[in-house]
Amino acid sequence: MILHVSAKKIKMKIQQAIQSSIKVKQDILNDSTLLEGIQDVADAMFTALNQGHKVLFCGNGGSAADAQHLAAELSGRFYFDRDPLPSEALHCNTSYMTAVANDYGYEEVYARMIKGSGHAGDVLVGLSTSGNSKNILRAFETAKDKGIVTVAFTGSTGGLMKNTVDFLLNVPSVDTARIQESHIMIGHILCQLVEERLFGAK
Repeated sequence: MILHVSAKKIKMKIQQAIQSSIKVKQDILNDSTLLEGIQDVADAMFTALNQGHKVLFCGNGGSAADAQHLAAELSGRFYFDRDPLPSEALHCNTSYMTAVANDYGYEEVYARMIKGSGHAGDVLVGLSTSGNSKNILRAFETAKDKGIVTVAFTGSTGGLMKNTVDFLLNVPSVDTARIQESHIMIGHILCQLVEERLFGAK
């Protein structure tokens, strides 16, 4: 059975989604603690990259896509032409991911990569709307042991990551779509701040 929805109702749905997204961003704009946290993370990323270290990203599902997106902004370019920066998303090697998930369990896919290629002074950014993704929590544990700075992009509660990371950027929402939209916005702000500080604003 095909349900017919009026054009008016569809337009209202679109407007509601946009208004919901705007509200979350307005809440971020009014959250001085979160804004200071974004600045602190930008400082940490700048310090790492300026000292020859790298910024790593990880996530699952849509957050994996966001991780890859942000790593590309740093390793490629953002607002202007400049030297590439050492940054990558940890899920992009599918042979590695499937082998480790098969042999050790999916919870270990990021932790083992950090153990193998992470170094003290690097920054690890984990994106999880719930803050409870087990494979990212394991990666943070390994990162801590290696002296790697840890950053969590989460939703409002911070989940289990709240008390396990150096920096928590918890978007004030419980709606997965709205959280992910804000994660990209925050990530873009970080890329802009880091790029301008390292290479000079154009």
